[in-house]
Amino acid sequence: MNGAAKGAIIGGVFLAMVGGAGYGVYALVGDGGGDADDVSALSEGSGPIKEKEAQAAAKAFLTAWAAGDERGAADLTNNAAAAQSAVGEFRTKAFVSKAVITPGKANGTTVPFKVEAEITYEGTTKPLAYDSQLTVVRGLTSGKPLVDWQPSVIHPQLQKDEKLRAGAPASPPVKAVDRNGEELTAEKYPSLRQVLDELRQGYGNKAGGRAGAEVWIEPAAKDAPRRTLLTLVEGEPSTLKTYLDAKVQAAAEQAVAKFPEASVVAVKPSNGHILAIANNRKDGFNAAMRGNRAPGSTMKIVTAAMLMDRGLVAADKPAECPKTVTWDREFHNLKNFDLPPGTNFATSFARSCNTAFIKQIKPVGDDSALPKEATEVFGIGLDWKTGIKSTDGKVPPATGAAAAAAYIGQGQITMNPLNVASITATARTGVFRQPLLVPAELDGRTIATAERRMKSSVQQQLVGMMKLTATSGTAREAMAPVRGSDKGAKTGSAEVGGADASPDSWFTGFSGDVAAAAMVEGGGHGGEAAGPIVATVLNAG
Repeated sequence: MNGAAKGAIIGGVFLAMVGGAGYGVYALVGDGGGDADDVSALSEGSGPIKEKEAQAAAKAFLTAWAAGDERGAADLTNNAAAAQSAVGEFRTKAFVSKAVITPGKANGTTVPFKVEAEITYEGTTKPLAYDSQLTVVRGLTSGKPLVDWQPSVIHPQLQKDEKLRAGAPASPPVKAVDRNGEELTAEKYPSLRQVLDELRQGYGNKAGGRAGAEVWIEPAAKDAPRRTLLTLVEGEPSTLKTYLDAKVQAAAEQAVAKFPEASVVAVKPSNGHILAIANNRKDGFNAAMRGNRAPGSTMKIVTAAMLMDRGLVAADKPAECPKTVTWDREFHNLKNFDLPPGTNFATSFARSCNTAFIKQIKPVGDDSALPKEATEVFGIGLDWKTGIKSTDGKVPPATGAAAAAAYIGQGQITMNPLNVASITATARTGVFRQPLLVPAELDGRTIATAERRMKSSVQQQLVGMMKLTATSGTAREAMAPVRGSDKGAKTGSAEVGGADASPDSWFTGFSGDVAAAAMVEGGGHGGEAAGPIVATVLNAG
């Protein structure tokens, strides 16, 4: 049917297909004789948008978009410039050769719709189908119902300033494998999707291979990885070996899936190799590697090391633990508990007594002591180059109440599970080994090294106190399922977001040659949410 139109009725929707190489297809609700109502519903009005107006505005916009009329579609939105560019590039930059766009029934001011598109690039055509939605608002000056323009109208995964693109990608694909040669895919390990994208961006051109053709989301930030939506032509991937362990990764994925806004990282203390990275977050952010939240009492591992390093406390020596202590302001223990006179420091650590730590600030007499210990022994803030983007922990100098808060992991201190897992790994061996996801030899990057190793006596006491915490302290219940006796832990909770917010749940622990740390935003106290995640990961290692 050269140049002729072909029509079909499918599910009450009239589809008119333009023959040949035209842009293609538009969808009209087959309601028969509603045109006059549609026109009136698009007229100037006032007050909240009515459902009838939303349906009419959506129908008009989607019809113009599917017909390739980018100017007409743009004029039906509240951001004509952005909409015109996006609708036009749907055809010219995403190479959409055909599109059937089917509107659904309005739900208030929101109208769902389905896109059934075909992407054609250099002789290859493949389908791309997805569901999206739009919202209709009243124009500020015109009073007309207009589509509230968001990039997600074009595709639901598009965020601010992101674009839909197709063609030959800049980086060839990579076949990422774990330490034992097992392939790691985003389908099998969803938490690794962003990690795998970053590895491809960073090492695709270094590892060899040949690019094919794809449909992807172009990120707003220049250094962010592209997110592949559809492979049009298979490339030839190179094999990229990582230090991940598929068994531990699978356990981490399952563990974080049980808690919203959860993240976990596992490392090998003996060499710093990262065994697992997993997140379960609505925003898709890799908080496990790039988060920056107060770590709560997991920071007491560093504080305890600093105090023992200076000879101010010892695991078997008394450490006073009153209900409250004042350092510019009053600090208290959870539920204002205290410990009997003569209780040793190991027990105060295992019970997570805040006041036992804060009371040592005056004897320390050096506001830079904690930051020095964090950097010089634990390697915090030394610009770790793991192989993908990661955020270093921060332990800035502080005075007064801020210094007291820092001793117990609050105030200006920020960490993520990667940082805290590394802290536990350093405590485990007494030596900081920078976490690594892929070998440094791949790109010759510089690996961070700490200025000094932990004193042997400090390391032994610290490990002993973490073991006590796991067997009879605040981590006892969470660590009970972890097999074997060579295990230690530290709980933490961090008050973030005001008095009404539930604290972040933190937990870190080791078992044999595996150290792990987890965070659950708003998850409550350490052993309640983050603890079971860490225990599951340790058992897998």
